Order: sequence, then C-alpha cells, then structure tokens
Amino acid sequence: MAVNVPGLVAVVVFYIVILVIGIWASRKSKKVEKTCAGTKSEVTMVGGRNINVLVGVFTMTATWVGGGYILGTAEAVYSPSQGLIWAMGPPAYLINFLLGGLFFAKPMRSKRYVTMLDPFQHRYGNMFTATLLLPALISDILWVACILAALGGTMSIILGLSSALSIVISAAVSIIYTFLGGLYSVAYTDIIQLSFIFVSLWLCIPFLFLSPAVPDITQTIINQTMGNSWIGELKLADAGKWTDEMLLLALGGLAYQALYQRILSAASPAQAQVTCFAAAGTVFIMGIPSVIIGAVAATADWNQTAYGLPPPFERGEAGKILPLALQHLTPTWLSVLGIGSVAAAVMSSMDSVLLSSASMFTQNIYKTTLRKQASERELHWVIRVSVLLVGLAGTGLAFGDDSVFSLWLVSGDLIYCVIFPQLVCVLHLRSANSYGAITGFVVGLLMRILSGEALLGISPLILFPGWREVDGVITQYFPFRTLAMLASLICVISVSWLVELGFSHKLIPHSWDLLGVFEEKKEAEGEEVPVPPEEKNIILNTKL
Repeated sequence: MAVNVPGLVAVVVFYIVILVIGIWASRKSKKVEKTCAGTKSEVTMVGGRNINVLVGVFTMTATWVGGGYILGTAEAVYSPSQGLIWAMGPPAYLINFLLGGLFFAKPMRSKRYVTMLDPFQHRYGNMFTATLLLPALISDILWVACILAALGGTMSIILGLSSALSIVISAAVSIIYTFLGGLYSVAYTDIIQLSFIFVSLWLCIPFLFLSPAVPDITQTIINQTMGNSWIGELKLADAGKWTDEMLLLALGGLAYQALYQRILSAASPAQAQVTCFAAAGTVFIMGIPSVIIGAVAATADWNQTAYGLPPPFERGEAGKILPLALQHLTPTWLSVLGIGSVAAAVMSSMDSVLLSSASMFTQNIYKTTLRKQASERELHWVIRVSVLLVGLAGTGLAFGDDSVFSLWLVSGDLIYCVIFPQLVCVLHLRSANSYGAITGFVVGLLMRILSGEALLGISPLILFPGWREVDGVITQYFPFRTLAMLASLICVISVSWLVELGFSHKLIPHSWDLLGVFEEKKEAEGEEVPVPPEEKNIILNTKL
C-alpha cells in the first residue's frame, strides 16, 4: 500500500502541536512548583491539587475515551456475533463515574491521599501495598498495549504506514511530554485531544450516511435480509458472560489509579465529586459516534467499495472496522481526520496510564520502602524513569493483537478481581485488617488464574457451568470474574471479622498476631488528615 502523503503530513503536524502543548504545560508545572505548598513530586503526580473542574472533566473523560473505547465499541456493534447490546463501554463507564462520585471521590480526596494505594499503606503497611502494585502495574501495561495496538492498526490502514512504526512514534510522543511535565502536561494535552476526537468523529457521521454503499441502518434492525442486524441478541446462555463483562468495565474502573489521579488533583472533595458526575455524561456522549460507525459498517454493502468481498468480519479484521469504515465510506480528507481522532484518543489515555503507574511506584514503593530519605529532585527523576519503563513495556506488547476489544477487557481483569474488593473494604470497612486483606488477595488471584484466559493462552483448571469449547479453545460463559471478585470481598470481610473476634475474646493467643495488627492501634487508622486553612475556605465556598 502506498503511503498517504497528505494524511501523513497532517498527522505529523497534529503530533507536533500536541508535543508543543505538552512542553508548554511542563513549563507551567515548574512555575506551580515554586508557588505551590506541596512538594515537587506532588505537583507532578496530582498537579498541586489545584486543577479546576473544567480541566478535570476534560482530562478524566479523555483518559477513558482511549483507543480501546473508540475501536472496541465500534468492533462490538459491527461484529455479527455481538451487536449494540454487547457494546458495553458507554453505559458501563457512565455507571463507573456515577459510583465513583457517590462513594469513592469524597473519602479519597478528603484525606488528601496522593495515590490510590495510600489508604492501603496507612492501614496495612508497606509489604501488602507493594503486592497490590503488581496487578495494577500489569493492568496498566496491558492498557497501554491495547491502545497502541488500536492506533497501529488504524494508521496502517488509512496512511499506509507500518503498524510497528506508527506504534513506536505515537508511544514516543506520549512518553516525551509525560516525562517532561507530569499531570499538567497530561491535563492540558487532554483538552486538545478530546476536542479533536469529538469534532472529527461527529463530522464523519453525515458522510457515512451519505455513502452510496450504506442503506438505511434503521431498516436492518427488523429486516436482516438487507445486512447484519447491528442491534445484536442476548441469549439466556450468554447472559452470564454479558453480566460479567459489564460489571468488569463498570466496577473495575473504580480501582484504576488514573481515576484517582484526577479526583486527588481537584481543589476540594466537592469538586472531585462534580468532576466525576460531569465525566459520566461526557464519556457516554463520546461513545455514540463509535456506535454509529459500527452500525453503518454492519449495514454497508462492502462489494460497492474498493474493499470488496468478503467483508471485514470474514477476513478477521473486525477489530479494525472503524478505520476501514472511514477509509472506504468517507472522503479521504475525513479519513485522515479519523486517524487523527484515534491518535488523539490513544495519547490521551496512554499519558494518563504512564503517569499512574509511575506515581504509585514512586509514592508507595520508592519513597516509603526503598529510599525513605530520597530528595524531591530524586523522586522527580524516579517518576520520569518509571514513565519511560512502563511506556516501553506497553509498547513491546502492542504488536500483533487482532482484537482490541479482547485486550481492552483483559487489561481490567486483575484490577476487578483483586484490587476492587480490597479498595471497597479499605475505604468503607473500618474492621478490615491485614489478615483479611491477604486472604482476599490470594483467593481472588487464584480463582482468576484457575479460570483461565484464552487471549493469554492460559487453559482453565476450573470449568464453570455453561463453558464451551470451539477449535480447542475453552470459553467460560459463567460470570467467573464476578465470582472471583465476590469471593475476594467475602474473604476480606469474614476473615477480618473472625480474626478480630478471636483476638479480642482471647480465643487466639496474642503471640500468634504475627502481623502485629492487634498489638496497638495504628495512628493512621481512622485518623483524619488535617486540612489546610486555604483548603477549608475552598470547601466552605463550594458548599455555599
């Protein structure tokens, strides 16, 4: 395929603009470091806690509207075996942000934490916190791989560029401005990226409908002779799998550091809640163009396009349906805008994920365990090196995966099964202790691993009711992820209660308290972090 030179020039210009904005924001970050009461590393990780609501909504929305969200939603709607009813991203993320605003934003922001792992460190100590970092880090790396794979496939189709080259260049741009400016660079580039995504994708919609290869998509809802029905069907035998994946996206997202990076950067708990509620609406709206593109692609007569027959699904290219639809069903200049929107979505998510992992490692491992006397300059460089390493790891895994939707789901598996129940307990259950947390962690992790994962080549050792085997690959249709999550949650609650009961009634000798949980009450437990006077004023003004 020949390289689309005008399109390539347009994308290069877009990348340069993003890079310039990122560098400008990094200079703003340095100015804030001189005037902010917080530390230099805190400015990098949570923006000095003075990110306003509008910027917060933009950056939170842009983080979730990534390549996986845009391409995965279109793929689900287009695929004959799925359809609109399986496009769970928009409703799931709507629920995610509403729950985040109602139950998680206030307790996290009011105690002025820096990362999602801080409450674990205060309650359980350093060792367990370091253990929790591992599934969070794996999930972030898989997320980076997911969104880069989405971009690589899109650029190779529309611009004629090598997928590998596209992945490397895009990753390099994101890593550079995140490396330089931290949260400020991430937040201000997200504004431009999200605006570009919104305008370019909605601009493509009228041209898709006007394409001679696209009949009236509303007719395919009831008349399948005209093409594939894009509404889809949810059979009773598939209900367990659908429920599992919906809850994975809706609840699993509550345990991502990327979410709390925005919550903790807000000026007050009230502003953090408002940011979540506003993002719930904007994320849902941003998913609508992908749904329409998937429906149009399912309805289109591909024989009337240069793509020809067989259609993309039969060629195993359902994961690339969005760029294929833009390439063959819209004018060339619009398809270039489309690739720009995917590139923007990828970078807006990738920079957030890079900073999230770097923040957790620096704050909860390096600063508290490895180098307690580390200077602010040293911590700042640890964040930068961590950004680089996570970016390289995710880039290395981005090559060769065909289904963006599958990789998108797998990236949240460990978060949902292992970290989400732990976070619920540490924030809302005062009786949770280290014994319950460790038990819940082990049970959740074991159940998820033993359930298998076809995408990673892990065969299941536990076969739940309703499992199916196709071409030697076993798929679980029982909600096994949710079962693992609930088992972990129940273990944390029950073991914590039983152990506390045993020690308090002297049924278990205090000499057996190997973790020192009941020797003395830790000061951090239940203790409110003092709020500075200026922040009290912000909270008061917000209430008024």
